[in-house]
Amino acid sequence: MTTTADSPRSELSTPKALARLIPFVKPVLPRLVLGGVSALLAGLLALGIPLVLEQIVRGPISSGDLTAIAWGAAAILALGLAEAAMVWLRRWFVLGPATRVEYELRQSFYSRLQRLPVAFHDRWQSGQLLSRMMQDMSMLRRWLAFGLVLLIVNALTIAAGTALLFRWHWLLGALFLVTSAPLWYAGYRFEKTYGRLARQSQDQAGDLATSVEESVHGIRVLKAFGRGKHALQKFTRQAETLRETELSKARAIGWIWFWLVLLPDIAFALCLGAGIYLTALGQLEGPELIAFFAMATVLRWPMESIGFLFSFLLDARTATDRIFEVFDEPNTIVDPQRPASIERPRGELAFEDVHFRYQDAAAHEPDLLNGVDLVLRPGETMALVGLTGSGKTTLTTLPTRLYDVTGGRVTLDGVDVRDLTLKELRRHIGMAFEDATLFSQSVRDNVLLGREDLEPGSPEAERILREALDVAQAGFVDDLPDGVDTVIGEEGLSLSGGQRQRLALARVVAARPSVLVLDDPLSALDVDTEALVEDALRVVLRDTTALVVAHRPSTVMLADRVALLEAGRVTAVGTHSELLRESEHYRHVISSLEVEEARLREREVNL
Repeated sequence: MTTTADSPRSELSTPKALARLIPFVKPVLPRLVLGGVSALLAGLLALGIPLVLEQIVRGPISSGDLTAIAWGAAAILALGLAEAAMVWLRRWFVLGPATRVEYELRQSFYSRLQRLPVAFHDRWQSGQLLSRMMQDMSMLRRWLAFGLVLLIVNALTIAAGTALLFRWHWLLGALFLVTSAPLWYAGYRFEKTYGRLARQSQDQAGDLATSVEESVHGIRVLKAFGRGKHALQKFTRQAETLRETELSKARAIGWIWFWLVLLPDIAFALCLGAGIYLTALGQLEGPELIAFFAMATVLRWPMESIGFLFSFLLDARTATDRIFEVFDEPNTIVDPQRPASIERPRGELAFEDVHFRYQDAAAHEPDLLNGVDLVLRPGETMALVGLTGSGKTTLTTLPTRLYDVTGGRVTLDGVDVRDLTLKELRRHIGMAFEDATLFSQSVRDNVLLGREDLEPGSPEAERILREALDVAQAGFVDDLPDGVDTVIGEEGLSLSGGQRQRLALARVVAARPSVLVLDDPLSALDVDTEALVEDALRVVLRDTTALVVAHRPSTVMLADRVALLEAGRVTAVGTHSELLRESEHYRHVISSLEVEEARLREREVNL
């Protein structure tokens, strides 16, 4: 996915956008409500202090009754302690539920990423997904635990406090209310500006995370080509762009804070002048004026906090938009409503008039696969050869439904693979890729990744593990510090390319599928090791149907038959000798493979 820094916000209003969180919030809603009630009680207790203060000034202080003054002070202290207790209760009620919502969101998000098709992951930057998974969900947790509750409670406190201001004199209440009215206009403008900047900032943070991830994963390439400075310059430009956006956000927040501080001060000044005038006229008593300003002072923090809480609200809305962009992505590769089943697969794999084109392909471009017809008989090993760009790798992704055909169908024992559940399909068909991906787990866990049916550490699991390692000629694992229990570094980069490929091959062998699809899984092996692996594979493939993408003549020799892929179509099928005799294009392809293999041998000798 290209940079999304200019991605528009959803067309939903802020309340409707945030309402999409309700299914995740609903299980913990009672505790969140109790947290809100506790916060509201804290606000009301704070509003009660000026009312008590008025009575103290009017009575005990005027009369000089020290005992009554002490009781009044005790009453104010009790209100303060009760307010503090309510604040503590609010935090106790909301912190646990907020983290629970974050957990459920993160689990659902990760599960969604696992279910979405490969085409989605082709388009989206990993850094954008990572920033949504971590940064945006953490923001929502903080907003639920703090921002949401305080925004509602402070708004109610302001409304109740403003109403109480009219209790002493309508003019003072009206002055305070009218002077604060421009804050609504300031808030409207703030939402327009800050909402756009918040989305920009969070998207740019995702782009920056992508750059860091790419640089870390590609550190060997950057060092080998001396391009570290170039990568730093690119990172600096992106970081500077994010910095400018954050500064713009800070300026927008500073602007709203300016009005939030200025307007209450103006209201205080006007109310003070009006209060003195009304007192001089005898329309307002001194204790009432003191109580009025005590109440206005209590309202000062809720009014000033509105700007921060409002910006927090907009950040949470943007985070929600970004998270649900992933939830809203269509998943076209799903289980059928009425799935078929194959109890005892024979392993016949067939491509029937198969067409395929990528989603972003131009309309005028021909299909990458343009009518492929090919049948692999049960137990047969078929080599797939063709020039670069002929569609070999793409063809291998279709049997396991990493991508779905755009025309025609792929069948297993006569059953369309789209009629099988994904779990059953991928149990019957295993795949090994040229780019061997390993996980930060032990060798044992990596190799037995596809065997969830085995009890960890059981004799059966150990037997299958050893057999798979032997087939892949991966005996090197016994020389690792902890043998098969050695934890492989991130993506297996602590191993050589050939070692990673051998473990990836062992993984697919251990899965024991009925059909093996091998996308040149031996490309990183030296010629001698490849020969040993191929000898072992001949035994494994004796009863297994296999489609093998071949980039070396030696791999072709492993096959019973060879399919020649040319411009998205299978133009010839036969044994190696038959195709050498009958197909000029096949001879051209094999000669190019022989040249590449000769270069590889020469490089190995030089090393």
